[in-house]
Amino acid sequence: MMRPHHSLALLALLGGCAVGPDYKRPPLPASSGYAPTPLPSATPSQEQRFDSTRDIQADWWTLFRSPKLDALIAQALAASPDLTAAEAALRQAQENVAAQRGYFYPTIGASYMPQRTRIAGNLGGNSPGIQGNGEVISTYEGTPASEGGTPPYTRGVTYSFHTAQLTVGYTPDIFGANRRKVESLQAQSRAQALQLEAARLTLVTNIVAAAIQDGQLREQIALTETMITDQEVAAAIAAKQHRLGYISQVDRAVQDSALAEARKLLPPLRKQFEQNRNLMRALAGQPQDTEVAAFTLADFQLPQDLPLSLPSKLVEQRPDVRMAEERLHAATAGFGAARADLLPQVTLTGDVGGTASKFGQMFWNSGTFFDVFLTLTQSLFNGGTLKHQTRAARAAMEQSAAEYRATAITAFQDVANTLQAIHADAGAFTAAQDAAGSTGTSLTLVRRQHASGYLDRIALIAAEQSHRQALLDVAQARATRLGDTAALFQALGGGWWNRSDVRPSG
Repeated sequence: MMRPHHSLALLALLGGCAVGPDYKRPPLPASSGYAPTPLPSATPSQEQRFDSTRDIQADWWTLFRSPKLDALIAQALAASPDLTAAEAALRQAQENVAAQRGYFYPTIGASYMPQRTRIAGNLGGNSPGIQGNGEVISTYEGTPASEGGTPPYTRGVTYSFHTAQLTVGYTPDIFGANRRKVESLQAQSRAQALQLEAARLTLVTNIVAAAIQDGQLREQIALTETMITDQEVAAAIAAKQHRLGYISQVDRAVQDSALAEARKLLPPLRKQFEQNRNLMRALAGQPQDTEVAAFTLADFQLPQDLPLSLPSKLVEQRPDVRMAEERLHAATAGFGAARADLLPQVTLTGDVGGTASKFGQMFWNSGTFFDVFLTLTQSLFNGGTLKHQTRAARAAMEQSAAEYRATAITAFQDVANTLQAIHADAGAFTAAQDAAGSTGTSLTLVRRQHASGYLDRIALIAAEQSHRQALLDVAQARATRLGDTAALFQALGGGWWNRSDVRPSG
């Protein structure tokens, strides 16, 4: 026969184990870079250089050297409802962890039940009765009224009864079901903390992109308006020349068509500009009738020394990859909890209290009581519910493992795409600058010839239009390079781990 202390030792021993599996990070495809052939350590123009040993600073956007951008981002981080929602979701997840931890402890409940009872006097037997003078008698040997008895012995009696009780219940976590549930909720809480970091990174990157777009569109609109004005002059000259018979109707139509094409460019640009301004207000958490900072491309400097994390480090930095891993951890623990639910469940319950007809006598020796009992429960038949729930938990774990690998592979692709874009767009920017230099030289020569009378005004306007179009291309290429750089910081994780207010995991 097992002694009580042996039983307690067995419960303690069993309580030290938890049904598996224990979480282990699954392996990812081996990778040492972002291209089969190592990419150059600098862009073709040598303006930007990559350093695999360089960490990402938390406020990476300050590298663009734009105080207006810094102020707008600070405003957005303080006012964004998306971040407020993500913070509330994190608090909810943390409270769920704390709530689940409560199941490790016993439950204690207290109750007090006062009772007032009147027993009918015609019940007979030993029921209390009332004498004719109103005195209570403890026994009643008379005949009930229903059998022919006569008063006063048929009158009832009223008495009070008090019961106070303390109940303690405890469910030992013998097979670790609750530990697995806590482990799963902790992983979900960490995933929610990473979701907050991902939301913060997305918000900042979107603001940077919108600010760059604001500067680019302003420059495009200004150049397009100038081009339209010049084209209007050219069309007016062509109309006058046609009236005087110097050019044909076809030549005049060519100038009118060029004017119409130039005018057609402006409305879409203005629409895009205003919608981008609306986006900036929304990202900053402001209503649409407020103003936000105005930007030009000259407000931004292109960061020169860029970090480049290795793939093995990237999986630790990217919030989305870390989130996917925490979800896998949660699913693994959920599978363990489902397996533990298949095993017997043990519950210990104890009651202690007192009962008496008078409140002050409840805890006299004659009125106290207690009971202690253990319940062992094992499901024998449940229609396969637990079995299929366990299989579903296993499938969820396998799904999460595949999603983790897919997220990591996509993260590697994002960095590779961004690096290719930085290299290619640096070359495009150089080409655009060369083209602008060529059209600028051509415009200088045309102006000299026009001043000497060798070329008419329409030829001069055409040369000016060609140069302005080249300047538009330069502005677009410059904005693209700035956007590529912001995209690289985002693809590498944004440096959130270097912030002083990063919440601890758990």
